[in-house]
Formats: sequence, structure tokens, C-alpha cells
Amino acid sequence: MSTAIVTGPPVPGSSLESDLRALGFEVRAASDTAEAEALLTAVPADRRVAVVDARFVGHLHALRLGLTDPRFPLAAIPGAVTAQPAARPALARALAREAAAGGGIDLAVDGLVTALDADVHRPELGSLVAAVPADPQARNEARQAVAAVDDEAVRLKSAVKSRDGFFTTFFVSPYSRYLARWCARRGLTPNQVTTASLVTALIAASCAATGTRIGFIAAGVLLIASFVLDCTDGQLARYSLQYSTLGAWLDATFDRAKEYAYYAGLALGAARGGDDVWALALGAMILQTCRHVVDFSFNEANHDATANTSPTAALSGRLDSVGWTVWVRRMIVLPIGERWALIAVLTAATTPRITFYVLLIGCAFAATYTTAGRVLRSLTRKAKRTDRAAQALADLADNGPLAGFASRAGGRTAIGNPLVLALAGVAVLTASLLSGVTWAPVVGAFVYAVASGRALAGPLKGALDWLVPPLFRAAEYGTVLVLASKSGVNGALPAAFGLVAAVAYHHYDTVYRIRGDAGAPPAWLVRAVGGQDGRTLLVTVLAAALTAAQFKAALTVLAVVVAGLVLVESIRFWVSAGAPAVHDEGEPA
Repeated sequence: MSTAIVTGPPVPGSSLESDLRALGFEVRAASDTAEAEALLTAVPADRRVAVVDARFVGHLHALRLGLTDPRFPLAAIPGAVTAQPAARPALARALAREAAAGGGIDLAVDGLVTALDADVHRPELGSLVAAVPADPQARNEARQAVAAVDDEAVRLKSAVKSRDGFFTTFFVSPYSRYLARWCARRGLTPNQVTTASLVTALIAASCAATGTRIGFIAAGVLLIASFVLDCTDGQLARYSLQYSTLGAWLDATFDRAKEYAYYAGLALGAARGGDDVWALALGAMILQTCRHVVDFSFNEANHDATANTSPTAALSGRLDSVGWTVWVRRMIVLPIGERWALIAVLTAATTPRITFYVLLIGCAFAATYTTAGRVLRSLTRKAKRTDRAAQALADLADNGPLAGFASRAGGRTAIGNPLVLALAGVAVLTASLLSGVTWAPVVGAFVYAVASGRALAGPLKGALDWLVPPLFRAAEYGTVLVLASKSGVNGALPAAFGLVAAVAYHHYDTVYRIRGDAGAPPAWLVRAVGGQDGRTLLVTVLAAALTAAQFKAALTVLAVVVAGLVLVESIRFWVSAGAPAVHDEGEPA
């Protein structure tokens, strides 16, 4: 329950109190500042409190945006201010100052907002009306303005992301917003819709795993249905302002779980038909994960950079001013809507092998396009990277104890360009994997681990240092893929798929912790799972020392251990009270 303190004498014909009750507020009246202060003190400390001017005229959704969004401790619109329990002291101090200064006269809520000594969120209202008319004529004009705008239409429109992919914008959002409203009116939560999307995707993967044509068709249809629900959960959260930390984590991680589970379902279905495409499935997961790491690393490197401009960015801005180029550029990066639609159609109409071939080609082109553009931006941008950005890149690198020792043993000063050192280590590792000599990959992995440590000996503040984490991801995942493929034993690639999926989850978890300013996962977890350098070396040792069948078993055990450790710690963190709310409203993934 929340409490709204309505200040000032009642206004005849006003629907303010009924609107506040509709939003879940208990309404109390205060005639002046002193009474409002007393009422605020009497409200239990664990409640949200709003102070609203009795003269307020506006849309119900304007009140909803201003007073019920759980993401902001303090928020205000004209004539109304709200404070969650953590921000109640700031509101109480402002009220006390107003009472001391005004001597008990009528409280002006907008003046109270000005007196607050803390940051206040002011939502964008657009065409919605929120006003405190000073006289009957102004009140009549405000009521006419309210009647002229359909706030339900505004609410539905605002439920859709302002920036999204072509397929989502034109083929899903026109009706999924109404599905979101239907869910809201029946009391469903975004987390329930998110879970329904996951279950639908897992059923789709199971249908694909049957290996039959009817199964593939059903899988394609269900994958699209899962994506519709995936859009609906975010729209429901925005429509009803039901944001939560748990919901943010579920939404961020379930998309990856759904897509990669579907890859596994396709590979199982192909195997039933006698076609082994596990290497393609694993390659697709590696490519997609590395694409995401490029996005995350670039964004973190420039999150708070100063002088953050470049001719390339200016050109991109000019292209965005031309309507058709916006959609073409969004489509060619193959965001989640386009990618899932492509996968669904190809699954239903072709074979898993063709699906993966087309997916790999499309994602490779998209990765080349986006990475090249970001490299150009970085080279032409005169920006000073911050310590925060450097720390974020170091956390994304996921170096373990071995690389850490190499970094400390050689001193904390880099002996060369971090990106060049990382490239050299990856080149040595790649050459060793392709050499055909049994123990060569072990030597290559050791050199790579040392190079990884030396690359992070100094801060990653160079123009292209954001490429270091994606290189490490490609090196580790690629090592598992190559060695599992070379083992030649049935089941090695599925085991490798499971291992890479577990490690990739750990890396996604790291990303969303950093996005929420919570830092990297705890050091004990990074040590326990070896870091990217330790895991790479361990896999090469296992491949060299064990038989093919033993190597398959070792990969399976390693996948289970890593998955168990990272999942338990991740779940513990994201359901804890101190976890950040990370709501991804940016680039479509």
C-alpha cells in the first residue's frame, strides 16, 4: 500500500482522489504544510508516499508515470511528488523547511519539489496533461486539454520501445502491445510472460529435436510465438510500470538461453536424420556471443568517455536522418527479431544444415559491418577513456589466476600495446591448434595465458583496447570447438556445446552486473572456474592427455561444474535485495 497526501481544500468536480485510489494509494487530506508534515511522519516507514496538490488536473497516466514507477527513489510531475522509502528523509526535510519558512500556510507542491536536496526524476509526459491551474478559467482549459488527448492510446504507444528492429516494429509491436494490455488487465506480471516465452522456446527446441518436417514447422511457429511473448513482457512492464530487478535479470538472460537451446534442438533434430551439425550449432553460438561481447565492450569503453565524437559518428547521425537508411542499417546487423524470424522460416522450410549456414553467413556479415564501423569510430574519435571504462574492460576480459600471476610477475606496466599482445597470444594459440602436434596446443595455450596477463598489465585505455575481451572470448570458445571437432568421438561436440554455453552464461552475467554498476562477479568465482586463460589451458591439457572418449567425459564434467558454480552464484546475486535493475532499452540484441 502507498499513501498520497492531498494538500489544500477539495476542488469541486475533481477526480483526483478516485484517480489516486485507482493507482493503489491510500488518500489522506492536509490543509496546510504543517498538517502535511505531520501526516508524512505518521505514514509507516516502509511505504511509498506522494504529496499531491488538490488543484491538480491531468491524465491518470500522467499520475501513474509520476507516482508509481519503482525505478526512481524520487519522482515528480507538475503538482505531484513521490518518494520511495529510501528517499523519504529527503522529502521530510523539504517539508520541514517549507513548514518553517511558510509558517503553516498552504503548501505549494512544486515549491516543495524545488526544495528537495536530492535528484528528482521527471518523466517525459509528451502530450499528457499535468497542471495546477491557478483560477477557474485555467482549470477549464486544462480539463479541455485532458479531454482532447486519449491517455490510453498514449499509454499503449509508450509501451513499445522507441528504438527497435524492423521486424519487431512492423510485424510484432502493432499487436503485441494489445496482448500486453490484455495481460495487465488480468493481473499477469512481466516475469510470468517472460517465463512463458522461455517455456514456448524450449517447446520449440523440443519440436526441432524430433527431426521431422512437422516438428520443424511447429518449431518455427513456436519460435515466433516465443518472440512475440518476449516483446510482450517488456511492453507489459512499460505499460503497467512493473519493473523489477528479477525481471531485468530474467529478460536479459532468457533471450540467450532460448536462442542457444533452439540451436541445440536443431542439432539434435539433424542428428536424428543422420546429419551431424553440432559444429555448426556451436559455431553459431560462438559467433553470436562474440558479437554481443563486441557490442558490450565498445559501449562500456565509451560509456563515460569525454570528447566522445568522431566523423564516423557524425556520418551515422546524418544517415539516421534519412528514413529508409535507418531501417536498412538496423536490418543488416541482424537483431534478434530479424534473426529469429530468419531462423524460424528456414527451420520450417529447409534443413538444420541450411539454417545454420545462412545464419552463420548473416551473422558473420553483421559482425563485420558493426565491428568495422566501431573500429572506424574509435580510430577517428578523440576521447579520453576513464578509469571506470578501463576497469569494465578488465572485468569483461575474465582473466584468471594464471594470467593474473603473469601480469603481476612482469610488473604493472604494459610492455606493449594491449591489443597487439592479445593478438599475438591468440595467433600463437591458433597456430598450435592447427599444427597437428598433440602437445602443441598446450604450449600455445600457456603462451596465450601469459600474453593475456601481460595485455592487462596496464589499464585498457587505448583507442582499440575494447577489442581485447572479444578476442579472448573467440580464443577460448574457438579452442573448445577445434579440439572437440578434432577428437572425432561421437558426443564430444554436444559436450563442448554445453561447456561453451555455461561459460557464455558466466560472461553475460558479468556484462549485466557491470551495466548495473555492481562490478564483476566475486573473485572467488572467477578463480573457481579458472578464468578464460585457465579454462583454455585446461581444455588443451585434457585433449592431449586423455583418449577421445575420456576427453568427451571430461568436457561434460567441466560443463556441469562450471554451470553449477556460475548459476548458483548468479541466482544468489540477482535475487538479492542489492542487485541492480538492468533494463535493456538500447540496441536490439
